[in-house]
Amino acid sequence: MFKNYLKIAWRNLFKNKGYTIINIGGLALGIAVALFIGLWVHDELSFNTNFKNHERIAQVLMNKTGNGETRTRYNHPYPLADELRSTYGDDFEEVVMSSFPGDNVLSVKDKHLNEYGAFMEQGVLRMFSFPMLRGNQNALSNPNAIIISESTAKAFFGDEDPMEKTMQLNNDAVVTVKGVFKNLPNNTNIFDALSAFSEPKALQFVASWELYVTMNDWVKTARDQKLWDNNSYLLYAQIADNSSMQSVSNKIKNVIYQHVPEGTKRSNPQIFLHAMEDWHLLSTFQNGRPVGGTIQYVRMFGIIGIFVLLLACINFMNLSTARAQKRAKEVGIRKTVGSLRNQLVGQFMFESLLVTLCAFILACGLVLLLLPFFNQLANKQVLFPLVNPIFWIICAGLILATSLLAGSYPAVYLSSFRPVKVLKGTIRTGKSATSFRKVLVVVQFTVSIILVAGTVVVNRQIQHSKDRPVGYDKNGLIMVEKTTEDYQGKYNALRDALKETGVVQEMAESSSPLTEVWNSNSGYEWEGKDPDFITNIVAFYVSHDYGNTVDWDLAQGRDFSRDFASDSTSYILNEAAVKYMGLENPIGKKIRWYDGQHEVIGVVKNLLTESPFEPVKPAIYSINYNQTNWINLKLASGKSLAASLGQIETVFNKFSPGVPFNYQFVDAVFEKKFKTEERMRKLSEIFSILAIFISCLGLFGLATFMAEQRTKEIGIRKVLGASVPSLFQLLSKEFVVLIIVSGLIAVPVAYHSMKQWLENYTYRTNMPWWVFGIAIIGVLLVAILTVSYQAVRAAKVNPIKSLRTE
Repeated sequence: MFKNYLKIAWRNLFKNKGYTIINIGGLALGIAVALFIGLWVHDELSFNTNFKNHERIAQVLMNKTGNGETRTRYNHPYPLADELRSTYGDDFEEVVMSSFPGDNVLSVKDKHLNEYGAFMEQGVLRMFSFPMLRGNQNALSNPNAIIISESTAKAFFGDEDPMEKTMQLNNDAVVTVKGVFKNLPNNTNIFDALSAFSEPKALQFVASWELYVTMNDWVKTARDQKLWDNNSYLLYAQIADNSSMQSVSNKIKNVIYQHVPEGTKRSNPQIFLHAMEDWHLLSTFQNGRPVGGTIQYVRMFGIIGIFVLLLACINFMNLSTARAQKRAKEVGIRKTVGSLRNQLVGQFMFESLLVTLCAFILACGLVLLLLPFFNQLANKQVLFPLVNPIFWIICAGLILATSLLAGSYPAVYLSSFRPVKVLKGTIRTGKSATSFRKVLVVVQFTVSIILVAGTVVVNRQIQHSKDRPVGYDKNGLIMVEKTTEDYQGKYNALRDALKETGVVQEMAESSSPLTEVWNSNSGYEWEGKDPDFITNIVAFYVSHDYGNTVDWDLAQGRDFSRDFASDSTSYILNEAAVKYMGLENPIGKKIRWYDGQHEVIGVVKNLLTESPFEPVKPAIYSINYNQTNWINLKLASGKSLAASLGQIETVFNKFSPGVPFNYQFVDAVFEKKFKTEERMRKLSEIFSILAIFISCLGLFGLATFMAEQRTKEIGIRKVLGASVPSLFQLLSKEFVVLIIVSGLIAVPVAYHSMKQWLENYTYRTNMPWWVFGIAIIGVLLVAILTVSYQAVRAAKVNPIKSLRTE
C-alpha cells in the first residue's frame, strides 16, 4: 500500500510540474520563515540559561514611590548586602555586590586596551558558575585578583599561560591574573537587566571587590560608615533551594525602609527580586511592575511565523480543491474497483506529506544558505542545530502538523466524490468548495495587509522619534570617557592644547555622557514647594564650557560664565525641571539642596539624553569639575575627520600616556538607541514581503487554473467581439473584490494591534487613515500584477485554437 501511495504521489507531482513548484515553493518559504523565527525565538528565550543556577538567581531591585508614581531602580546602599546575609541568611545561597559595569584600561607593558568589566564579590563565581578554563571558584579571594576572558587573555598574552601574570588596571592598581573564563555566549549577559540604559557588551574581566573599595575612597566611606542613603551599587542573589522568589521578595521588601532616615522613608523604598529568566525578556518597568521588553517581539514574531506558514498551507488547500475536477475520474475509478474512502484520504494525505517533506528539505537548504545574512540582520550568532535531536523531533512535528493542516481538507473533499456522477461526467465543483477557497484567499490577504500596515506604523514610529528635537547639535560632537585618574586636574591645559590644534572648536566635561543619565538626586527645596512633594531630579555636573560645546538652546537667562565667581554654586534648569517644580519665573529663584543654596541663572530647552521614546526628565546643571567622567569635544567644521582625530589622539597621548584614546561620536551613539526597533523593522519588512509573495504565489496558481477552466468561455467571448481589457476585467475582478474585503477586515485588526504596540512608547506617532490605505492599495496592486499575466495571456489566445479543442 505504501509503495502504491508513493508511486501515485510522485506521478501526480511530475505530471503537474507548475502546480507542484507553486505548492512546494510556497510551503518551503513558509517553513523557512517558521524555522528562522523559531531559531530567533529560541535564542531570545534561552538568554542566560547556560548558567547552572539561572532559575534561582535574581537581581535585587528597588521600587520608590513619590507623587503618585512608582519608579524601579537598580542601585542600592552598601550595607544592604550584609543585612541580607546576616538577617536572611537561610533564604540565600549567595549575595554578591557589584559595581556598575564599564570600560576600564587594562595594561601589560606597553599594551593598553579598554576592556568591559566590573568589580564583584568573590561569590560571583559560584553563583554564576563561570566556565573557568584556568583557576577555580575562589579565584577572586585575593584582594588584587582579576579573572579575564579567553579573548582578553589571547589579546594580552597570546599562547602563553596568563595565570599569575600581572596587569595594570586603570594605570593605577597592579592586579594578578587568577583565572581565565571561557567567552560567554552571545545570548548571555550578567548585566542584561541594565540594557535599557546602555547597550549590552560582552564581559571581559571581573576584578575583586576589595580592590574596588581600596581604589575608591567614597566606597570605603560608604562601607565604614554604613551609609544607607547612598545608592551606588548593584546587588545579585541566589536563593536557597528551599525558597521561592516571591516568598523571599515578600520577606525582604522593607529592609531598606527600616534603616533609612525619616525623610527618605516618604518614598517608601521596597526591594524585590527580579528573576534572571526575566532580565532579558521583561526589562521595562511601569509603576513598579515589569510590563514588557523583548517579550513583546518574541510574541509578535511567533504569531507572524504561524501566520506565514498558514498562508503557505492555504495555497496548498486552494490549489488542491480548485483542481478537484482534474482528479475526479481517478477517485471514481478507485472507488468503483473497491477503494474505501479512508484509503483515498490516506492517499491524498500521503501526497500532502510528500509535498511537505520536499518543502522542508528545500526550506532547510534556504535556512543554511541565508543564516549568515539573518544573523547579521538580527545581530545574532544562531547556529543551525544539525546534531540536536530535540530540534529534529520538533521539525518532525512541524512536518506532520503542516501536512495535516495543508492536506486535511483537500483529502476529505476529494475523497467525497460519488463515482456514478464522476464517471458520467456530471461532477461539478460545488459552491461550498468555491466559497471556502474565497474565504482562504481573504484570510491570506487579510494577514498580508495587517503585516504591511504594521510595518508602515513601525517605520513611522522610528522616524517620528528620530525627528524629535534633541536640544543640542550632535554633528561633529565626540565623547571620551575618563576611564582613569590620569585626566584629573588637567582640564584647562588639555582644553588649551586641543584648541591650539585648530581641529577642536570647544571642549567641556560632564558627569554623564550626552546620551545617558548617570546621576540623580533628591532632597531639593524651593519656595512654594509642597512639603509632601518628593523630588527626584537628574543631576549633570559640567564644566564652564559645556553649553558652547554641545550648543544647547537657552530659553531664559544666561549660560555659565567664568566672569561670575558665583556661578560655581548656580544652577541651570531644563524646561522639564521648570515645569516639574512649578516655577513661573525661574530666573533668580533660590533652590536649596541640603545645606547649600543655589540661584537659578538660566533655563535651557530639554536635552534628549535617554530614551528617544520617553519624556525628558527634569534636570539640573551645575559646575563641578571634581565629579566629571566624560570629555566632550566639538570638532571644527571643514577639516579632514581622519586628520583631526589623529591630532586629537596625539594631544591625549601626551597628557595621558598609556590610556587608549577611545572616542564615540554622539550621533552614532544616539542612533544605537533605535537598534532594537530598527532590527524589528527590517525583519518585519522581510516577513511582510514574503507573506505577500506567498499569497500572490497561490493567487497566480488560482488565476492559471481559472484561465484553463474558462478557455472555451473566453474563446466564445472573443468571437463575439470581447476586447482584451474586458476579458482581463472578467478574470481579475473576483480577486479584486476578495482583496478589498480582506482590507475591510484587516484595518480594524491592524489598528487595534498597532495601537497596543504604540502604547509601549510614551513619545509615539499617530495612525492616520492613509497608513491603512497604503497597505490595501499596495497589496491590491501587487495582486493585480500577479493575476494580470495569466489574465492577459488567456485573453490574447487565438479563439480558434480554444474552440477547436472543445
